[in-house]
Amino acid sequence: MTISSSLNAGVAGLQSNATRLASISDNIANSSTYGYKRVSTDFHSLVISQNGGTYSAGGVRATTTRLIDQQSSLVSTSNATDLAVRGRGMLPVAQATEVEVANGDTQMFLTTTGSFRTDADGYLRSDSGLVLLGWPALPDGTVPNFPRDTSDGLEPVQINVNQFSSEPTTTMSLGVNLPATDTESDSDGEVQNLAIEYFDNLGTSESINMTFTPTVPASGSSNEWTVVLTDSASGGAVIGEYVLTFDDSQSLGGTLANVTTVSGGAYDPATGSIIVNVDGGPMEIDIGQLGASDGITQLSDSFAPVSISKDGSPVGNMTSVEVDANGYVTAFFDTGITQTVYQIPLVDLPNPNGMVALDQQTYLPSPESGSYFLWDAGDGPTGDIVSYAREESAVDVAGELTAMIQTQRAYSSNAKVIQTVDEMLQETTNIKR
Repeated sequence: MTISSSLNAGVAGLQSNATRLASISDNIANSSTYGYKRVSTDFHSLVISQNGGTYSAGGVRATTTRLIDQQSSLVSTSNATDLAVRGRGMLPVAQATEVEVANGDTQMFLTTTGSFRTDADGYLRSDSGLVLLGWPALPDGTVPNFPRDTSDGLEPVQINVNQFSSEPTTTMSLGVNLPATDTESDSDGEVQNLAIEYFDNLGTSESINMTFTPTVPASGSSNEWTVVLTDSASGGAVIGEYVLTFDDSQSLGGTLANVTTVSGGAYDPATGSIIVNVDGGPMEIDIGQLGASDGITQLSDSFAPVSISKDGSPVGNMTSVEVDANGYVTAFFDTGITQTVYQIPLVDLPNPNGMVALDQQTYLPSPESGSYFLWDAGDGPTGDIVSYAREESAVDVAGELTAMIQTQRAYSSNAKVIQTVDEMLQETTNIKR
């Protein structure tokens, strides 16, 4: 019995070391595989004899664990949609074959890095056939609140490279100087005209035309102007009329002293703005607060549009997309505007090493890994998302080669045990001769 147990222990040693060699071989083979998580092999002794008596060898058993939570260094790339997770958390992906079926039941897989590029249908897809998943944003760029304990809200990230986009103009800020000499009694009362372009809800160029008419008094200076606003999109209809009175004191000379509303939205002295209704909706125009020098002023003898700023943009073509550290997928247009189109969450689990490992460095949650939760990147326990980057393999080749030498020696030693047991059994057989 004792000799037989020695033989069994030697065989178990061969099997366990063969298992370790298999894991070492797999690790070395994937030493250049982006995102690869190394496999660790541990040995556990089997104890059969516990208390006295004849000792019986129990042998050894090998168990393997993929160290999914072991992070490796990041390397920079030139592709904006090469993504890697820095810190805790994993990227949600789907198999391209399931996305192409489009049956609405896409299985969520997890990975820590990927090189994604748009395919023929615009999906962000890797060479290994993984499609990035994310929450779709609303047309205004905001991302609704999706459930965080399920993947039901996730959709394949699809980028329409032929997409057009525009932003309507909703606010303007005017910095205009009116000539003070035009409100004097000897002035000819010249009307000053100013046209300001804006973009309507369809991205079409329109304009608000402003006429500034000075009040010419019989004597002295009135320091008063009447401004009329008309909208080209409304056929030149008047959308607002205001009487502007300017201060001529030593400390506040040239600044607005009073604004009287004749028609249109009332002047708000707290913000220095008026709200007028163009054809596409309300528009806020900042003409400056009372006593401030950054809006409409009346100084000297020249009419000068000093600074005019506004939001909005014409129709533009999408040129590129990028993913920021918080997982927001932003589309860039040739007009200079940007728009959020998706948000990529990071998936976290209590025990990442308990997940089921699959091909292409993908993993599936399991009962051993615990329930997952979808976090905003950079929030909670998760790290952030790094674009223009890939995660290197977690394999240390030098360490694996050292372990290979140890495994080889251990395997040879176990083989020697079997050889010795064989010789001893042969000697036992020879007793009968």
